[in-house]
Amino acid sequence: MKSTPAVITPSSSSTTTPDGSFATAIDDVIARLSVVLLGKHLQIRQSLACLLAGGHLLIEDLPGMGKTLLSQALAKVLGLTHSRIQFTSDILPGDITGASIFDRDAGAFRFVPGPIFAEVVLADEVNRATPKTQSALLEAMEERQVTVDGETRPLPQPFYVIATQNPATQTGTFPLPESQLDRFLMRIEIGYPDPDAERELLKGGDRRVALERLAPCMNRESLIDAQAAVERVKASDPLIDYVQRLVQFSRQESEFAFGLSPRGALGLLKSARAWALIHRRSHVIPEDVQAVLPAVVEHRLRAAADFSGHGGGALAQKLLSNVDVLG
Repeated sequence: MKSTPAVITPSSSSTTTPDGSFATAIDDVIARLSVVLLGKHLQIRQSLACLLAGGHLLIEDLPGMGKTLLSQALAKVLGLTHSRIQFTSDILPGDITGASIFDRDAGAFRFVPGPIFAEVVLADEVNRATPKTQSALLEAMEERQVTVDGETRPLPQPFYVIATQNPATQTGTFPLPESQLDRFLMRIEIGYPDPDAERELLKGGDRRVALERLAPCMNRESLIDAQAAVERVKASDPLIDYVQRLVQFSRQESEFAFGLSPRGALGLLKSARAWALIHRRSHVIPEDVQAVLPAVVEHRLRAAADFSGHGGGALAQKLLSNVDVLG
């Protein structure tokens, strides 16, 4: 039976809330996004936590759920550049990274940056591209740079990829392998709106009108400062012990085909730090870990008896139910 979450007291040097300017700005970002993406408060916080933690987000859902709208709204309220890459079976790596073209006037080759050179990149229907093209995107995500014609070019900072993928049951898809899924800090679903939100949506019309009215409430510099503030959110030794017990359980239980990687463990703790910052805390508590755990680990886990890759949800709940907060 799942234990009741207990607050693990941080060190005495930790304060109760983070810097007030961050807290106010983050609250404002969430409020403005909620006007555009109706009834999706959890998904808005998850996507923002992923960005603050310096990771990348994978959204798996049906078409028409608001995935593109979320990425555009997030870029707009944060004052960041935005690009959209529509993945198809014939898209090539150069269509993403850019290419060198010959400039007749200059008599030399000139590099034309691809859509990857933006601060928020929507990689739409990423699993419709071939594995070679998927690898080009994921290399850029991991290295934060691209190499074209032997020259390495850094990507903008911050750099946030929101990739969407259709359910594997749909035709024309190339599922991402585990090694590539592991590079996404979080995977979420947006899902259908609840009846009240859908009614407001139907009465209010096209949400793109609301999107056009959005005004930035942060900028690139303040976002980078907020990402740095995530690193200063404290995690006590008992809290880290709890994270380690979760990781070890996934590696030892026979129901798991494989356990969480060290990258997954680091991502879980960093996401919990970002979740704490969003909720005005300067220290991580077990509830922060539990709140982000499904989004961080579900795409990294597979049941030993399940080869479909869709057993991560049940395994995440098993972790939460069987690993005690206090050891």
